[in-house]
Amino acid sequence: MTDAPLGPVEVRALGALIEKSLATPEYYPLTLNGLTLACNQKSNREPVMELDEVEVSRALTELIRRQMAYETAGSRSQKYGQHFTRLHKMIGAESAAFCVILLRGPQTPGEIKGLAGRMHEWQSLEEVEAALADLIERGLVVKLPRSPGRKEHRYAHTLSGVPEAVEEERGPAPAPAMSAARAESDRVSALEEEVRALRSELEELRNAFTDFKRQFD
Repeated sequence: MTDAPLGPVEVRALGALIEKSLATPEYYPLTLNGLTLACNQKSNREPVMELDEVEVSRALTELIRRQMAYETAGSRSQKYGQHFTRLHKMIGAESAAFCVILLRGPQTPGEIKGLAGRMHEWQSLEEVEAALADLIERGLVVKLPRSPGRKEHRYAHTLSGVPEAVEEERGPAPAPAMSAARAESDRVSALEEEVRALRSELEELRNAFTDFKRQFD
């Protein structure tokens, strides 16, 4: 029996795991708390979600069942990572492009290039288009019909099923200067979210160390 399409929380959790594995590998895998914070970031997320740890844990259980994610063993606090990019033999460019689509919904190649800069150093727009072409060949991404008022096609993932072509609801494409400002704002917000996540991780480590010391007091 074929698995049902992934739900929005599962897609968000998988996208957040891929993002952190590429952008901040030194702090990856993630604790449940760290992943919940990553899922709820206000930058580079569309739509913004307010998930709790129970919802994220359920999504992880399903991703692990499908062998898209894994749970580490032998640690005081369990951590989680993703198998998806390795199983699908994705290189950095493909992983970054796919991750943006998971986290932000349908995107144009230009939008992907601007949003995925912290995950992959793009050499050109053609590199983005080549990565998308490879993902289309694997059945992971589809090219949507061009919407009125847009010069570029958008690309969507298929993990939640093949999307229907819908009218563009966000209006005309923003001016280049506005896009650059928005990308910079998203970058700063993402860094702020990562600092909050790291502080939370540090507090967990402090608590674990305190508990360890008490065993010898």
